[in-house]
Amino acid sequence: MLATLSLPNLLALGTQSIVAIAETTYIGILGTEPLAAMALVFPMIMLTLMMSSGAMGGGVSSAISRALGARDERRAQALALHALIVGGLAGIMFTVFFLTWGKAVYAALGGDEKVLPLAVAYSTTFFAGAVIVWLFNIFASIARGTGNMRVPSSTIIGVAVLQIVLGGVLSLGIGPIPRFGLTGVAAGQVLAFLAGTITLLVYLRSRFSGLRLRFSGIRLSGKLFWDILKVGAVSCLSPLQSILTVVLLAKFVSTFGTEALAGYGIGLRLELLLVPIAFSIGAASVPMVGMAIGTGDVPRARRVAWTAATASAVIIGSIGCLAAIFPQMWATLFTSDPRVDDAADQYLSIAGFGFAAYGFGLCLYFASQGSGRIFGPVLGGTVRLLVVLIGGTYLIRHGGDFRDFAVLVTIAMVAYGLTTAFLVWRTRWGND
Repeated sequence: MLATLSLPNLLALGTQSIVAIAETTYIGILGTEPLAAMALVFPMIMLTLMMSSGAMGGGVSSAISRALGARDERRAQALALHALIVGGLAGIMFTVFFLTWGKAVYAALGGDEKVLPLAVAYSTTFFAGAVIVWLFNIFASIARGTGNMRVPSSTIIGVAVLQIVLGGVLSLGIGPIPRFGLTGVAAGQVLAFLAGTITLLVYLRSRFSGLRLRFSGIRLSGKLFWDILKVGAVSCLSPLQSILTVVLLAKFVSTFGTEALAGYGIGLRLELLLVPIAFSIGAASVPMVGMAIGTGDVPRARRVAWTAATASAVIIGSIGCLAAIFPQMWATLFTSDPRVDDAADQYLSIAGFGFAAYGFGLCLYFASQGSGRIFGPVLGGTVRLLVVLIGGTYLIRHGGDFRDFAVLVTIAMVAYGLTTAFLVWRTRWGND
């Protein structure tokens, strides 16, 4: 059942990986400075996607699946409306923050006079449409909460195709359309998500939806907001910690120069592209765990969680080992600069061996959302952040090189996976 539910997500989010490769290729054509700008902004875009889909979206799927597991469809319908309100407000907050303080954020991360203007332009264009991205992922999470993975996955594939086409046309130009550079990539993303949002809205309002979205006859309730936020809001701490970890590393790596930062950005791109794989399997486990908890079958819920995490570790770990053994296969896709290529190769040849532990812990984070007990995986993310902060500070003060930071990343991933596994094992679920 886990494989059946995961497959549509894997196919859909696999196309997202193709999108990221295509977009990085477009940016690589534009030059080294745009690649460095991408390294600064991309973690913030991933934060938006991870919070809206994996974190808050997981809270939405968890609440709806538990309501349906208890055979309370009216409550599930009300939860869906409350989730859209949460998503809309969160999107507005992201827009206001990055349009107001984006420049200061990227300057603090090490953006110089050449890279900073490009980063700000890229960021401003994307975050102007943050509400659209949030609503798209909330709609998809509502559908997943019913156990329907096919419709959101099919829509994601359509969005991915649009991103590839629009991103290429708008960034590089074609015919009468001028070259917009980085802003063209961001505009392509927003327009594609807009099309996907409209598609999911139409589906959820139709008679074909497993849970028909209703806007009338439902009163707002603090208890329903809490049912979503008690998982979703706490879950948001995990991607926030992940991005803070990435941001700290970017800040540390920027001291080695633009080429090193660009190389790290290429390696990081692969690392973050593996998140959708863990999400694909983890998102499938959320309704399975949630419905098992709703019916009181805690042993089944735990079996689902451990099975999902093991599958994630095997798949992501295999990709990581390939990247570590043959790093040049990835890096040369995006740059012809030998210094950038060398930095990316150094990073992946070491960090790739930590991907399995990262995938294991990350999938447990998603599975735990279905149980409503998310504190353990969040604390695991805190451990990873502290390892990077303390270790990175030590390396900077004692003359560590770029390779040392790749080792630090690997140690942090392993610490995250082991800590998360231990805490999930020790946390009580339901009545166990």
